[in-house]
Amino acid sequence: MALSKRCVGAAVLAAGLLCAVSQTATAAPATGPGEPAPLATCSQSYLPLPDPACTPGAKNPDVTQSTIDSTICVSGWTSTIRPPTSYTNPLKEQGIADYGYSDTSMSDYEEDHFLPLELGGDPRAPENLWPEPHAGDENSYSKDSVENRLKKAVCDGEVTLNAAQDAMLTDWTTAESVLGLG
Repeated sequence: MALSKRCVGAAVLAAGLLCAVSQTATAAPATGPGEPAPLATCSQSYLPLPDPACTPGAKNPDVTQSTIDSTICVSGWTSTIRPPTSYTNPLKEQGIADYGYSDTSMSDYEEDHFLPLELGGDPRAPENLWPEPHAGDENSYSKDSVENRLKKAVCDGEVTLNAAQDAMLTDWTTAESVLGLG
């Protein structure tokens, strides 16, 4: 049985090493004709949010209220920390299996940072990455606009970084109203 990306990532992170998830370590087991597909280890019942047991989110320790002017509030800063697709695509593939999505087309999902980079999310922590569907009313595209609005509010001093992070991790679909922004 293959280990999920969360198990592999947690073990590597716990050892204090850089997390380098390989295609081999995370690939779902192959099934032959007539064999059942592997069971999902993460629930879709939380959509449009990820399963909190699989994807609780993770903070980037370099981003704090005192560092926002040199990190998230600098135009283009997230592009300096965003991991390459060579890192995220194997996680996305495993996440699609972990969530038991019937649609397994990689292009139908964004390997999303649950706590966005724009708000100090950890760029490489597997527990902060999940295959967020493009489909549905509340999807990867609508989450992006919430992320941008909250980043602007943090950088403009309307809300604290911690409050924005907590609101996103609790429920991004209500984050703006909880923070009095929408």
